[in-house]
Amino acid sequence: MSARIEYRKELPVAAEADVLVVGSGPAGLGAAIASARNGARTLLVERYGFLGGNLTAGLVGPCMTSYSLDGRTQLIRGIFEEMVLRMERIGGAIHPSKVAASTEYCGFITYGHDKVTPFDPEAAKLVAMEMCLEAGVELRLHTLVVDAVTSGDVLTGVVAASKSGLEVLRGTVTVDCSADGDVAARAGAPFEMGRPSDGLMQPMTLFFRVANVDDERVKAYVAAHPEDYRPFASIVQQARARGEFPIPRRGVGLYRTLEPGVWRINTTRIQRLAGTSAHDLTQAEIEGRRQVKTLLAFFRKWLPGFERCELLDTAAQIGVRETRRIAGEYTLTLEDLARGTEFDDVVALAGYPVDIHSPTGDGGGATGELETANIYEIPYRCLVPLKVEQLLVAGRSLSATHEALAAVRVMPPAMAMGQAAGTAAALAATTGTPPRRIPVVELQSRLLRQGAYLGERHAVSRTGGRAAPAT
Repeated sequence: MSARIEYRKELPVAAEADVLVVGSGPAGLGAAIASARNGARTLLVERYGFLGGNLTAGLVGPCMTSYSLDGRTQLIRGIFEEMVLRMERIGGAIHPSKVAASTEYCGFITYGHDKVTPFDPEAAKLVAMEMCLEAGVELRLHTLVVDAVTSGDVLTGVVAASKSGLEVLRGTVTVDCSADGDVAARAGAPFEMGRPSDGLMQPMTLFFRVANVDDERVKAYVAAHPEDYRPFASIVQQARARGEFPIPRRGVGLYRTLEPGVWRINTTRIQRLAGTSAHDLTQAEIEGRRQVKTLLAFFRKWLPGFERCELLDTAAQIGVRETRRIAGEYTLTLEDLARGTEFDDVVALAGYPVDIHSPTGDGGGATGELETANIYEIPYRCLVPLKVEQLLVAGRSLSATHEALAAVRVMPPAMAMGQAAGTAAALAATTGTPPRRIPVVELQSRLLRQGAYLGERHAVSRTGGRAAPAT
């Protein structure tokens, strides 16, 4: 057991808000913008000097599909749709309706990759900031939340660390969009981690971008090798047999960006480490950058079109697919996704398939081995943790099984969950109602009025007006 010391200090209360949102990734952006637009004084806390989380710091992209599995119905609208359209207007995105499956923008993948959203991370930084400020969100950047402040079972705020020191930030309602359930865990909410058999989580990946790629040669090679499981899979298989490809991947994950000759690479794989451990994250960053070096040399030597590629940049942080999953009032299951279970408290729809990267081997991804319905629902109760009051959770730390999480963890569903949680938090804070007791009918009505889509049975809002159409 490591040594321990007792540390006590009185902390100043630096800010107070109706709704405190922790983390500005896709879920946090949805939550903060929705909360402010619903009339709540909203404070958004972010550890970096810019917004976006995996959209920006993680270099993750494109946004996976916001449509049904068959690519026919746009499911995730609202704030997500608005952000995409604003990025598109400044040349920083392509609307998903214009991106077909099997193309270079979706990594040449068919299943589950129809209607993805290519975007530029710098455009995401700018548009995210503008949307928050226009909504009236107060931003607090360069600030890391390190603890929860509770009174009995009620969360009253968080302890934050920054250049200003340790401070308390108070919120009548807090929305944990840390992606790791940090606030919920520190407040005492129960949670699970990893797959049931051994607790192992999906591997981490360090995204990076390469420039000076011959786009047409890459497209021609992939078209000439339809037998490859993933792009360049046969080249990777041969290299692994020679001991020249030590990374546990069957192919190369690559996505063309909006810039000619520039591609995102999703191929590093760091296994058996936990994204909730500073020690493990450090080791993951070290190993991830070593793998980037290995991959660059491999690309230049073996991949057609990559002979003269150059490293453009690496992500500011390792990409984490899975950590804590809170125990909520309802746990979303694979069976729910497969059946397309209808929930009275539905607050978001999605159609992305189960996408589990192997914690131990080279397999995984969106393969269709675990089936889902064309459209499935996410209920509000998955965002409401047990045992802690005045707290909601949105994003990949929702209440779900390991398999269900692998489908809803991607960025568009996270933003839809965030919009629902932020709207619910504002409703709770401004009416003095605990989040777990808000009228869900009113929550759904607000979401519909603000552009969300909750399925055909909710196409007419509870107030009698039509839901806002997709643009």
